[in-house]
Amino acid sequence: QLQLIESGGGLVQAGGSLRLSCVASGRSFTTYAMGWFRQAPGKEREFVATINWRSGRLYYANSMKGRFTISRDIAKNTVYLQMNIVTPEDTAVYYCAADSSPGIVNYGLGTEYDHWGQGTQVTVSS
Repeated sequence: QLQLIESGGGLVQAGGSLRLSCVASGRSFTTYAMGWFRQAPGKEREFVATINWRSGRLYYANSMKGRFTISRDIAKNTVYLQMNIVTPEDTAVYYCAADSSPGIVNYGLGTEYDHWGQGTQVTVSS
């Protein structure tokens, strides 16, 4: 059973930076992709970024490119999201997601992922 534990959320001022972490743990798990989604109050969940765990290829939502950077530490089974120049519009609960099945087609689609973390709140003050 794969478990995802996020950390690093909190309150940050607009223009600041924050780094989120997500550790994957469990017995004999295989990860094909790990990434981040977010959900702001009153809005639908949206894709942020993800990594193909095998190839290391990165995928970003167009609106996140340039400000957000996803990275990983394979040895630690950890994926990171570096958030720079944040704005109040980045306020949301950020969820870590992982896909333990091969053959992912649409990396930006939440239904492609079969494991989710509990979420970490990011609040950006103006």
